[in-house]
Amino acid sequence: MYGIGETARDSGLGVSALRFYDRAGVLVPAWVDPVSGYRWYAPEQLEEARVLARLRRAGMPLPDIRLVLAGWSGADTDLVRKLLQAHLCRLEQGLSDARGEFSALRALLDHRENAMTSLRIDTVRLSSAAPELAAALDAVRFAASTAPELPMLAGVLFDIEGDGLHVVATDRYRMAVARTGIAGHGGSRVQVVVPTPLVDAMRALLDGEGPVRLSVDGDRVTLEAGDRQAAGPCLDHDFPDHRRLLPRVAGRRAVVEVAAFRKAVETGPVRSEGAGAPDLSVLRVEDGGTATLCTDDDADPNRVAVNREFLLDALAAGARDRLILEIDTPTTPITIRRPDDEDTFSLLMPVRMDD
Repeated sequence: MYGIGETARDSGLGVSALRFYDRAGVLVPAWVDPVSGYRWYAPEQLEEARVLARLRRAGMPLPDIRLVLAGWSGADTDLVRKLLQAHLCRLEQGLSDARGEFSALRALLDHRENAMTSLRIDTVRLSSAAPELAAALDAVRFAASTAPELPMLAGVLFDIEGDGLHVVATDRYRMAVARTGIAGHGGSRVQVVVPTPLVDAMRALLDGEGPVRLSVDGDRVTLEAGDRQAAGPCLDHDFPDHRRLLPRVAGRRAVVEVAAFRKAVETGPVRSEGAGAPDLSVLRVEDGGTATLCTDDDADPNRVAVNREFLLDALAAGARDRLILEIDTPTTPITIRRPDDEDTFSLLMPVRMDD
């Protein structure tokens, strides 16, 4: 007999997934300890668990998975083969449909790009306090993308407008925004994407207390601190409109003591969705404004799962003893704010749970 932990490890299914498939009647353990409730699986069920993991990764619907497993060990495999072939046909048709839609979208983009007139960025010069700019970069740097297939996200957006500079970074799964005051810019809105190596070089110059000078000249950006400078080309890509990604309505709010909450996240319940998937922290906010880490047995419909590592990064980037967590629905990003600075915050994309 195999324990649930061994079965999870050897099959590629997470412990929480095995519990879900047990409750759904798809893969019921051979024996459950009546005292502890611990699940035990027979040797032949390990193969079924591996099959289930493959079917799950292939996106087969749960009703079909039930039938495949029910017929897997039988002598007549005709039904299983037909179910596999039917799902493969659905996937191929779905891919064909998706190719058609993406082709139409590319045509729309080509038309839109051809219709647009390229905008030339005139020389922009401004100044900012070094500590404020350093704090803004520290608040967002963790969220910059490292994915080579999305080079437009491999930097930090410098969004200059009026007397403020917003810096923004996102890797699709999280986004961080911070604002710092500026002086000397009276023109229209200017946006440039600064590559992360140059952002890091700029941050290294921000070790003083005085003002620093930032200039944008065409596709080149320069930061000067005294007689030192960091300069280089901007990324030749447009950054997505981060304002459209912001939550429209604030969720339930909880003020957390960061040190205690961070320790609870590090040592508290962790949910695993299978081999290769990140560890998840599942959160909810009580009616009284208390943030709680949920266990697997918690069935609260308002609980939200997030990548635990990303949550810890956001708590560190918040740089405050207390932070505000805003949690709405399981499909809405979690927002982490500073109590004293509403313009600096992080968004964490929720992770879908199987149950």
